Amino acid sequence: MKALCLEAPKLWKRIDVPAPAAPGPGEALVRVNTVGICGTDLSGYLGKMPFFSYPRIPGHELGVEVLAVGHDVKNVKPGDRCAVEPYINCQQCYACRRGHTNCCEKHQTLGVHCDGGLRPQFLVPARKLHISRKLAFEQLALVETLAIGCHAVNRSQLAAHESCLIIGAGPIGLATLEFVKLTGAKTIVMDMNETRLDFCRRVMGVQHTIKPSEKLDQELRDLTDGHLPDVVIDATGNQHSMSQAFSLITHAGRLVFVGITTEEVHFRHPVFHRPEGTLLCSRNALSADFTRIIQLIEEGRIDTQPWITHRASFDELIDVFPSYTQPETGVIKAVVDVGS
Repeated sequence: MKALCLEAPKLWKRIDVPAPAAPGPGEALVRVNTVGICGTDLSGYLGKMPFFSYPRIPGHELGVEVLAVGHDVKNVKPGDRCAVEPYINCQQCYACRRGHTNCCEKHQTLGVHCDGGLRPQFLVPARKLHISRKLAFEQLALVETLAIGCHAVNRSQLAAHESCLIIGAGPIGLATLEFVKLTGAKTIVMDMNETRLDFCRRVMGVQHTIKPSEKLDQELRDLTDGHLPDVVIDATGNQHSMSQAFSLITHAGRLVFVGITTEEVHFRHPVFHRPEGTLLCSRNALSADFTRIIQLIEEGRIDTQPWITHRASFDELIDVFPSYTQPETGVIKAVVDVGS
């Protein structure tokens, strides 16, 4: 069975892997139809993702079909179309016992810490499968990206009467945007890339977009009735942006880091202490987020159609993948057809 493997940063290989065994207790054998490419995959390719290990079969944004299940599995059956919750948790550690399955002490993300979905079939814990009888495989592959944004907004506790600045209009920033909009809060998106800002205005219906500038503080105050945003969510993974973000919240505001950097983030403590700021990190998502997102897409409250801008077949991915790292390519979301 063929698979695509990142042997090291910027080094793809097409490899042979054994066919999976029959599913055991609690397991399901799935056929991978669609894999979404996200910022984690790009960072892993570039060698900038701190949690990524090599060699690795990437792929954690997955639309799959169940082929077989273990004898004790009741939540899915052969033929079901599912999104995969790729955060494999131990269910036993202190974090898991308190419901924080997204940051399990022994956490393994498919395609990051352990092998993922850029292969035709593999075994997955059946409890990590989320069924939809309505959504296409491409839509199911988008659920995980949206879940990252959902969890980040949940962490922020953003309310309708507040304002939110999203920094970074890449896939994770756009996923965050979907859920900020659902709160009814005033939404501002900041990015250096005018094409991305245009996408936010034209396709995502965002009224307020800005670029970083020396007048940023005043520009934000002009949009938020004289104060800075109540919530700032940084989705860039850039240490300079993340460092600056400490100075962009209003009094009693919250700063959420959903992007990840391997570099040090710096801030002057009085800048963040004076407004009594709260710093939150957002990692992965929870099972309930997947359930909610599938329902929102099925109800038409989230439109996935504008998201997918690039498609590739399994056989051509290695050749086209480097282009996805280049902003001028205009990639919002690329998906890979592993096979039908």
